Amino acid sequence: MKARRRSFWAWGFEDRLPSSEDQRGLLAMASPFFPGAELGPRELPEDSAVRMPEPRLATPDQLSEWTEQDPRTRALHTYGRAYRDIARGFEGDFGRAPDLVATPTTEDQLAATLEWCERERVAAVPFGGGTSVVGGVEVEELGDMRGVLTIDLGGFGGVREVDRRSLSARIGAGSMGPALEAELAEHGLTLRHYPQSFELSTLGGWLATRAGGHFATRYTHIDDLTQSIRMITPRGSWQSLRVPASGAGPSPDRWVLGSEGALGIITEAWMRIRPRPTRRAGATLKFAKLENAVDATRALAQSRLYPDNCRLLDSREALLHKVSMDMKHVLVLGFESAGDPVDSLIERAVELAQDHGGQLSGEIVHTDRTTVDSQRRSQEAGAWRSAFIDAPYLLNTAVSVGLIVDTFETACTWTAFPELRRKVIAAVNEVAGRECGGALVTMRFTHV
Repeated sequence: MKARRRSFWAWGFEDRLPSSEDQRGLLAMASPFFPGAELGPRELPEDSAVRMPEPRLATPDQLSEWTEQDPRTRALHTYGRAYRDIARGFEGDFGRAPDLVATPTTEDQLAATLEWCERERVAAVPFGGGTSVVGGVEVEELGDMRGVLTIDLGGFGGVREVDRRSLSARIGAGSMGPALEAELAEHGLTLRHYPQSFELSTLGGWLATRAGGHFATRYTHIDDLTQSIRMITPRGSWQSLRVPASGAGPSPDRWVLGSEGALGIITEAWMRIRPRPTRRAGATLKFAKLENAVDATRALAQSRLYPDNCRLLDSREALLHKVSMDMKHVLVLGFESAGDPVDSLIERAVELAQDHGGQLSGEIVHTDRTTVDSQRRSQEAGAWRSAFIDAPYLLNTAVSVGLIVDTFETACTWTAFPELRRKVIAAVNEVAGRECGGALVTMRFTHV
């Protein structure tokens, strides 16, 4: 079977690039919000549109076995996948392409690559799935460096060891989300960490950026699932002690989690895993007033019920993703378990939301071992799941019709939320009104 090709400019694969139908659909949805805006479909770029400088460096003999510098490989490793990255790629602007791309498959090769970079004054950039939205794989200023070598960690994938008794697994940092879960599923196990970039991001990237997953409470970030980390540095290898937990001084793992590759390159980690869920229960509630929806979400967060899914979408966010078309604010709730019933938990959660004005949309949906793989969900929950997975592809379509779409992520206390929301909306509307004719600002809660 022919392997799918990654797009050099867009999120995802070439077989998922925007179609004319995708463009027409987004324009039909967006145009009423931006009357007078010059929006319209544009022709998608071909490989021949790529513009990049010649490499500043030649491939060194000692790294030639695992190093490339052809234009397509360099283009694929130039940017992350934020809106500005996709927009520059769409225009064929690859002015910051790395000079070399190394794909080591052993720690010895990785160490040799870092040693060469240090000796030759070449910037080394770790690259997992290339899904960074904060410029994490791009060098803006070289300083006194002679060039840039990107280190692709794709050769460090795979589930290497499973300790079922301790419910932990040793996993290569280059493992992408779908492959990682497929390997664990063979053992009836799961990591259950699903960031929005899940399809194309790697375990190493999750660790290096302290990624948030799909759990709304408790196990919200990759930190909560990490047992031990191993990395290669310019001064040798480093590995934290593998224990369930430790109260002895500062946690060494905390030095690495979120370090963005500044301290070394993560090659593998022992992760806490769990049996795959066999029972689920979910419900969707709608609110006429946002303040009531926020109060309901706060009550749930403070109830110690710990819903696995607790997503609040304001009316515009729900409309944009076709979750709900009636301009109501939508709260999507879900509980899951590998054995214990969750019926009483979802029923109490629904009661709490109803106490704050929520109206149950449809029925509470229950699944058990015989139907769990069917992914049975309420209409709104199913629509939101699809929207969550497909959202990165929406950026491709937005760029191709002239729309700017991006996300601001932040955190605040419940007390500070109303003022934060007011100020963000005011600031975005002021700048967008001045620079590009207006904006549509939506909001969602992901972790509570």
